[in-house]
Amino acid sequence: MSAQDTSGDRPLIWRLLSGFGRFWWDFLVGDTPEITVAVIVIVGVVALLRDVAHVNALAYVTLVVLSVVTLALSAARARRKA
Repeated sequence: MSAQDTSGDRPLIWRLLSGFGRFWWDFLVGDTPEITVAVIVIVGVVALLRDVAHVNALAYVTLVVLSVVTLALSAARARRKA
């Protein structure tokens, strides 16, 4: 048992919630936190265009363009690392 493993001291519900949170953090952020940030930004921009500016067609085009740009930048970054 490591020095950080004090799970016996915490209530079961806290351990379950903590494990659930760690799983989702690792699943969503994982190795590429910039994609998580990009998704949040893309969803925000599209929501603003659709709900505030009422330009649905532009929102749909923006969603596709920003998604493709994000994936291209992520692939280029991965290629530089390799």
